This record gives sequence, structure tokens and C-alpha cells, in this order.
Amino acid sequence: MTVEALPANQPETFYRGAGRIAEFRNVPALDDRPEDWVGSTTARFGLAPSGLSTLTDGRVLAEAIAADPGWWLGPGRTDPGILVKLLDAGQRLPLHVHPDRRYATAHLASPYGKTEAWVIVSARPGAYVHLGFARDVAAGELAAWVAGQHTDEMLAATNRIPIAAGDAILCPAGLPHAIGDGILLVEIQEPTDFSVLLEYENFGLADGHLGLGYDLALQCVDRGAWTPERLDGLRGGDQRLLPAAADEFFAARRLRGGDRVEQGFSVLVAVAGEGRLTGENDDLALRRGDTLLVPYAAGPLNLRGQVEVIRLAAS
Repeated sequence: MTVEALPANQPETFYRGAGRIAEFRNVPALDDRPEDWVGSTTARFGLAPSGLSTLTDGRVLAEAIAADPGWWLGPGRTDPGILVKLLDAGQRLPLHVHPDRRYATAHLASPYGKTEAWVIVSARPGAYVHLGFARDVAAGELAAWVAGQHTDEMLAATNRIPIAAGDAILCPAGLPHAIGDGILLVEIQEPTDFSVLLEYENFGLADGHLGLGYDLALQCVDRGAWTPERLDGLRGGDQRLLPAAADEFFAARRLRGGDRVEQGFSVLVAVAGEGRLTGENDDLALRRGDTLLVPYAAGPLNLRGQVEVIRLAAS
């Protein structure tokens, strides 16, 4: 077998879950932990090795890939290029922003920023996300909001967008956002843990500026107005879940029984039903809640049965 079913990997964080990951997964998972970092070679910011995935044989995935990148990633690749998470919002997350690649290269010594996307697995009635400012916000106004922790004013200036199970939304780096409560989602992102918290006091945190100071950190924020038309452009379709703007960073596809899984390093998250994943060296049962790590060496695979899977991979 080359494909590996992954155990839960739930680093501590500052906000609450609501037990949805433990309910969703088919392996032991912690009720109070709101994130499961799936097939992760990324550590939490300033807290390594927290966040790194361990394989069932005890090896750290990042070390296994470094030892044999061709087997895992394919010819010419040395980096998976993605981080996948399950995220259970037991409370509204803080309004925050992720830097883009240019900013991260200049100030955080990283070739990656943190563009991300969300595929909604389940959502309570009336669930929502905050995404982008609805009007232009001046630099001084934003700085005053953050310094005074004027959360209500910040949130009132954002777009509040209803969401439901099955939705998929791209969140470009720089865009202020906050995921509302009552949501379980699959997240794909660039492989960093860079977040600038515009809101931190209500979450018991002292600050959230990545050690840069807010004068510099707030320079990564997109303060421009996002109209409904622009926001609509952040959605994709049924199988090709994300718009073309995501192609520079990653790909997310919805696959069902009868579909072929193309060769390449990827993470598969089964979101509905049950079936089998078969290939030259693999034959695995899978069902809703399973997370699978697929190396390049697995070759092309086939899905069978009444199962629905999200395939997540670097572009």
C-alpha cells in the first residue's frame, strides 16, 4: 500500500471547537481542538514542531519527504506546497489577515504567503463568514481600530456572507476575514502559519502582529472595497471548486465514485458516503471523515462506490 490513512493531528490553538472534528473523523480526535492539520509539513508559527504530521509508522512526514522527495512529490519537486486543515468553528474566529508572497518574502523570510480556500462540509442555519471590507478603509482608520480593539466597527465595515454546506470560497492573501461559528470546513492554503490578527483582545491574546509590530504588519492588509460582484468571483463550481485565481496556488476538486484520481501528491478528504480507492498498489475502504495522504508513487487511482471526496493539491 502506498496511500496512507492519517491519524488526527490537532495542535492547540486559541479558539474553541465544538466537537465536529471528533464526530466527523473515523479515528480518535479531541473534542475541544478546533483544527486537524492533515498531512502537514508546516509547523505552527514560532511553536515547532507543533503542527507537523506524523505517519502511522512514527516518522515525521516532513522528514520522510526530505529523505525521498521523488517518491512522495514526483520529479523535480521538493516541497508539497500546501497545508490542508479541517476547521471546526465553535465560536466566531477573530477578524484577521494573511500576508501575500511578496510581503512574506520581504518581511518573513518565506517564499509563501497564505492565500487559502474553504470547502464547507456542514454549517448551522444562518451561518456566515466575514470577507473583505465593503468600503475603502483608510490606513489611519484601520490602525485606530486595531490599536483600540474597536471590533464592532471593524466587523461592521466588512461583507457578511451567508454560507451553506457544499459552498467553496477562495480567500486571497491580504483580504480581512473571519469565519463565523457553527461551521465545519476543509481548508487548503499555502504552507505557512502567518496571521495578522486585527482582533485579538476578545480572544485573550496580547497581540497578533507576527513580531513585526502593527505599523508594519498592517501594510499587508487589503483595505479596498470588495463589491458583491468581486466577491462572486471568489467562488467556483461543483467539480472545479475554486475560480481560476486559485490556480497559482493550489487546486481543489470534488470527486465521486467512478472518477479517476490523477497521479500526484495530494490529500483526500471523504466528505460523504463510502466506497473504495483502488490503484496498482492500493485498495482501501473509505468513508465520510477519512483523510488520506496520496504520494506521487501511488500513480493514478480510481474511486468506487457512493462516496464523495475532496482532492487537494498544489498547482
